[in-house]
Amino acid sequence: MYQRILVPIDGSATSERALDEAIKFAQQQNSRIELVHVLEDIWYFDNENYLNYAELVQTMRYSGEKILAQAQNKFLQAGVMVDIRLLEAQGERVANVIINEAKNSLADLIIIGTHGRSGFSRMLMGSIAEGVVRMAHIPILLIRGG
Repeated sequence: MYQRILVPIDGSATSERALDEAIKFAQQQNSRIELVHVLEDIWYFDNENYLNYAELVQTMRYSGEKILAQAQNKFLQAGVMVDIRLLEAQGERVANVIINEAKNSLADLIIIGTHGRSGFSRMLMGSIAEGVVRMAHIPILLIRGG
C-alpha cells in the first residue's frame, strides 16, 4: 500500500523505534525507504567566548552523517534497501524541511517518532512531529517514545 516512506531521524531512542517500524513496513510491503536527518540552524550571539562556529557546524554535520550511517546499516542488516539524505534547515522550521522533502521524494507515508512532551517542555522545545502532522499532505505514522 505504501510504496515510498520518509523517515526523519534524530538519533534518539524514539527515532530508533520509528526505524524499527519502517523496517517492518518495508519488509511487508516492499516499500522504498528514505531516511533524513535535518541539521537545525545554530544561533550564536556571544562574541566574548570565541566559539569556532565553523567547527561547531562541522561537528553537527559529522553527527548527522553518523546517525544516518548507523540507521542505514540497521536497514541493510535487515535486508532492506534504503536511501539517506542529510538536509539543512537554512532558516526554515525543521517540520517544513521534512514536509518539503516528502513532497520532493513523492513519499506516500511519513513515519516519525514523537517524544510525547507536554506542558511547559512542549511549549519550550516545540514538537517537530506535531508540526509535520499539522502540515502533512500524506498519512503520518507517529511512533511514541517508550
